[in-house]
Amino acid sequence: MEGLIGKKLGMTQVWDKDGVRVTVTVIEVGPCPVVQVKTDEKDGYSAVQLGWRTQKASRMSKAEVGHCSKAGLEAPVSILREFKADAGEEVKPGDVLTASVFEGVDFVDVIGVSKGRGFQGVMKRWNFAGGPMTHGGHVKRRPGSIGMRQDPGSVEKGHPMPGHMGSRRVTKQNLAVVQVRPELNVILVKGAVPGANGSMVVVRKALKKKAVKA
Repeated sequence: MEGLIGKKLGMTQVWDKDGVRVTVTVIEVGPCPVVQVKTDEKDGYSAVQLGWRTQKASRMSKAEVGHCSKAGLEAPVSILREFKADAGEEVKPGDVLTASVFEGVDFVDVIGVSKGRGFQGVMKRWNFAGGPMTHGGHVKRRPGSIGMRQDPGSVEKGHPMPGHMGSRRVTKQNLAVVQVRPELNVILVKGAVPGANGSMVVVRKALKKKAVKA
């Protein structure tokens, strides 16, 4: 399977085989039941629809509950995502995928929603230096001049300005997989991933970076 849906649990540190301390993020991946298998003949493309996080039926629509019941799930799931199956892999509705999907995988891409920071100024949002705080400086934390003179006499598109910061979809690519612990259904990846602890993430096998040759 190309990837799984999971949850960011937090960060810790482990020691690798060489005794080097590595900072890692712990991600709980799955269990993800197969809700639907889409085919070229019926749907126009091939994909596997996975579910995550069970929910009370009373909190979901009848269509959503029926969709999950059709797959033979004991409880409906509130989050659905589609992934490509590996070559030669065959799955059917009702199958459950766990962290063992990532055994032997060296790098992954993690997709999440970054922490929301609200409305922020240019110093926090864009790392502006700001103006002098002493000796008569009047700029302080303000952005300074933003426009031009006569040509074209307007503010350029994309100019760094104060505004809403964070709470955006972010993809961290090529994160090294330090450990896979199938018994706990978690994987440990080197470095930080977007989002707060407890937030949903999508973990995929790295698209750009392939396995390291022994």
